[in-house]
Amino acid sequence: MKITRQKHAKKHLGFFRNNFGVREPYQILLDGTFCQAALRGRIQLREQLPRYLMGETQLCTTRCVLKELETLGKDLYGAKLIAQKCQVRNCSHFKNAVSGSECLLSMVEEGNPHHYFVASQDQNLSMKVKKKPGIPLMFIIQNTIVLDKPSPRTIAFVKAVESGQLVSVHEKQSIKQLKEEQGLVKTTEQRRKKRKKISGPNPLSCLKKKKKAQDTKSPASEKKRKRKRIRNRSTSKVLSEKQNAEG
Repeated sequence: MKITRQKHAKKHLGFFRNNFGVREPYQILLDGTFCQAALRGRIQLREQLPRYLMGETQLCTTRCVLKELETLGKDLYGAKLIAQKCQVRNCSHFKNAVSGSECLLSMVEEGNPHHYFVASQDQNLSMKVKKKPGIPLMFIIQNTIVLDKPSPRTIAFVKAVESGQLVSVHEKQSIKQLKEEQGLVKTTEQRRKKRKKISGPNPLSCLKKKKKAQDTKSPASEKKRKRKRIRNRSTSKVLSEKQNAEG
């Protein structure tokens, strides 16, 4: 039974690897329901997941999931402890936390560029995940971890890509990387260098400043001149009076 499960997991992983670029370490997003099911089934996730998927794994969660487990109280204390040991991935709900299911769904938007697996017992969340192509879904049944087979939506998407109707996110990334390697597209480093390039001085700032007109005089100098004239007049008056007296 165990060998059959691993064969199925290997087959499903190969499908996601070839068509969506899923690779090790496998990043598995856990919600509170999955942690609670693992606790009840006494499943050691850190040991059993890498063995089941035959590769390196990273157990991840979000702040919203942790917040949700805190608010649910003592009943899910054990599940909270499991979630707290996971790596916390940044979500977009910094100010206002949302439900764990809503948060995990937002983490796999826009083609799931980080290649997350979603691990949940929430049926509503699972149905929504299946409607998005390229997202591996995991759950626990009869105390056993299971990687779900690709959803009909995922298979239809792959067929559309193969027929040339669509281009997958993985193919878009590969095309972009090839263009960068061949120098057809500027890499982010080249763009940064271009921004940091020191430009020459502004030609307008190099123009010589016009000299102020020489005839412009300050009001202080004008006052001094007036005082000089007044003094000259008074001395000439004294001299003329002296001459008259002598005569």
